[in-house]
Order: sequence, then structure tokens, then C-alpha cells
Amino acid sequence: MLEGLAAFLCLAALALYLGVERHDAPREEHARLPAAPPGRVGLPNEADDTVANPGLRPRQRPPSPSPTPSTPSPSPTSALPPTVTVTRAEVPATVDLTAVGTTDWVHWGLTGADRTVRKRGGSGEIRDEGGRGRRQSFSNNPEAYAWRDGNPVASASGTMSGVYACHRGSGFNLAVAADGQQRTVRLYAGLWMARGRLDVRVSTGGPVTTLRMEDPHTALTTEFTIKFRAQRGARLLLNWTVEESLGDCGNVSLQAVALR
Repeated sequence: MLEGLAAFLCLAALALYLGVERHDAPREEHARLPAAPPGRVGLPNEADDTVANPGLRPRQRPPSPSPTPSTPSPSPTSALPPTVTVTRAEVPATVDLTAVGTTDWVHWGLTGADRTVRKRGGSGEIRDEGGRGRRQSFSNNPEAYAWRDGNPVASASGTMSGVYACHRGSGFNLAVAADGQQRTVRLYAGLWMARGRLDVRVSTGGPVTTLRMEDPHTALTTEFTIKFRAQRGARLLLNWTVEESLGDCGNVSLQAVALR
């Protein structure tokens, strides 16, 4: 009996020993994080939208404002070069200054050598700037001049008056204002026993246009038509002078100027 009891106790002790789990060290649970891509440490670079946490939308950025196109400053328009053309024609038997000088006109000689009759309400853009030699008036011009809107003489049906200056170098200097558009000037002038010279130019520069006419024996008249364009502020300059006296008191004469 004693041997049987001892064998039973040994079997029981062996079963108890085998039913108990043994651990040499306490177990620890570790969560494995995904390895960072090469060259990255810690958090992803927020400047790179290709890296994002799973399940989250990439960082949304407001669109960059489009650059506002700058309006170029207007460049100053360069002034057009002046243009001048001069032609000659016979003077009509009667010149109607009211009709041909719709903008302005001036007549010389009716009220004296140093006085003029001007268009009433005209632009005042025709200027008499003097000239060399003593002016004298006359009243036997080959053609007549008429108007209906004058000052100080309101009207004239056909005056043949004008002014003249004798001897070489004497004559008349006139100016007409420019306005940037083409303008037409008619100069009614003449000579007696002389060669006359007309020089036309624009005050701001450019070539000088010169025309000559002469008669060694008697009087000669003409209508010079000048078409010009120049910038506002410039002036058309007309110089009508005796280039050569061909007789006693060879002279050039001036009757009227009209602008339209």
C-alpha cells in the first residue's frame, strides 16, 4: 500500500507541474510604425503635397492670385512733321474776302498805310509782323476786294487799295497760326518793276519753300495759295520781299490775306 500511495503522489505532482505556463520574462507588446521614406525624419514635409496621412485629403491651398496686367503708360505722341505746299494763280477780278476767309482775313491800305481792316469775329490768327522799308498806300490795284463782315469798315463792294514798299530787301513779314490740321492761306500780293521773292516756312523747322515772280516794266499781281499743317503752337511764316529792284522804286505790294 505504501508503494502504491507514493506512486500516486508522484503522478499528481508531475501533472501539476506540466499544467502551469512558465515565462522567463514579462511579455511586451510593440506597435510597428511604418518606416519613414529615405531622407525624411519625423513628420512629413508640409510643403510636399505628395505625402499625406492615410484617409486624409491632401492639404488644400488657395489658388495663387493671377498677376494683374500692368497698363502701359501712354507714350507721348510724336509731333507730325510739318507739311507746306505753295501754288500760284491769277487773281479774280473781284475777291470776296468774306467767302474765302471763313476763319480770318485781313485787308491793307483802305484806311492808310499803317492800318488794316479785319474780319469781324475772326480768329485773329493772321499777324502782320512788320518788314523792312517804309510802307505806302495806293488805290489803283488791278483787282478789287469786297467783304461784308469787316471791322472797322463793315463792308466794301470793291476797293482797289493796298500797300507797297520800295527798294531791294524791303517787304512784308506775316504769320499765321497752326492748329494741327491742314489749313489754307491765300495771299494776295503784287509787284511793280521788280523781282519779288516769297519765302514760306514753319516756325518749328523744316525746309523753306521759295517762289519768285518779276516784271521789269509794269505791275503784276498773283494769288499765292499755301496749304500747310503743323502742330498747335507753331506758325506759318511768310516773307514777301523785293529781291531785285528793276526800276525807280521797284517794289512789292500787299493787298490781303485770307484763312480757312
